[in-house]
Amino acid sequence: MDKPPHFISTRVDLGGQREERKAEREEREALDAYSNVVVRTAERLTPAVVHVRGGKGAREAVGSGVLFTPDGFLLTNYHVVGSNKSLRLRLTDGRETEARVIGTDPWNDLAVAQADGDGFPYAELGQSSRVRVGQLVVAIGSPLGFDATVTAGVVSAVGRTMRSADGHLVDNVIQTDAPLNPGNSGGALADGRGRVIGINTAIVYPAQGLCFAIPIDVAKSILLPLMREGHVARAYVGVHGRTVPLARFLARTFGLTQEGGVEVLTVETESPAQGAGLRAGDIIVSLRDRPTASIEDLQRQLLEAAVGTRAEVSLLREGQLLRFTIVPGESPGV
Repeated sequence: MDKPPHFISTRVDLGGQREERKAEREEREALDAYSNVVVRTAERLTPAVVHVRGGKGAREAVGSGVLFTPDGFLLTNYHVVGSNKSLRLRLTDGRETEARVIGTDPWNDLAVAQADGDGFPYAELGQSSRVRVGQLVVAIGSPLGFDATVTAGVVSAVGRTMRSADGHLVDNVIQTDAPLNPGNSGGALADGRGRVIGINTAIVYPAQGLCFAIPIDVAKSILLPLMREGHVARAYVGVHGRTVPLARFLARTFGLTQEGGVEVLTVETESPAQGAGLRAGDIIVSLRDRPTASIEDLQRQLLEAAVGTRAEVSLLREGQLLRFTIVPGESPGV
């Protein structure tokens, strides 16, 4: 005997309710997972991010900094430090201390200082070369003096070029939509595991969600000279570029073992690169017979190159592997 139609209707209704409850549970779990990542990152990293002040009166500079050693070494932006030789720091636990500026790099808008004392909380420095577009990032700083402010977003793009405070173009910058405000400069941009992948540096006005950070790999490549010498002596060729993957057939054709190269985006007027014949669109694959697989490789090689000494650069142009001789000059304004 067939069951009354209303029993069938009841089974369908219960099934729909179960599906609805499952969807709601999955939505809650997804939200909780996102929240948990942000919370864990904030708890891990916030103690190592400090409020920074330099100078006095109308010329006072305000920003953020990231402690990266227990004996008080911290990273911040050059435009936060400016010409100041000392800074005042405030930690999230309320402690205040002085710090002396020990090195600046206007070229990359970075500076290193050391706080008085020891036993400081400190951040783990990650690898910006592993950053991917779309991944979750957390920004921590002191916007407008509000200490330990946490915002979250995603990596909007990598390999951007932006102009630093002293007018130089900085390559391979990370673009994010994690909201930043004045005072965030020098603070941390972190991945979902609480590792610093960038130093927040700039906001584009009046646009919203256009924020930038100096990749931590750039900072790590210059930390030692900043800490030892107080400045970075680098050779200058006058190109700005980004890391790009190499086409496999071109790599096989020319016996290249690397997976990437540096695409030249611009060549500065009257620069060594222009004099050597480099053009926008070229892909640099080696400098001084050493593979140049990324913009970080190129920057490291220029740190090691001697000013005024001839160097061979190999590049791909219109399907051909070409070699040029370039004579690096001294970095202008550094």
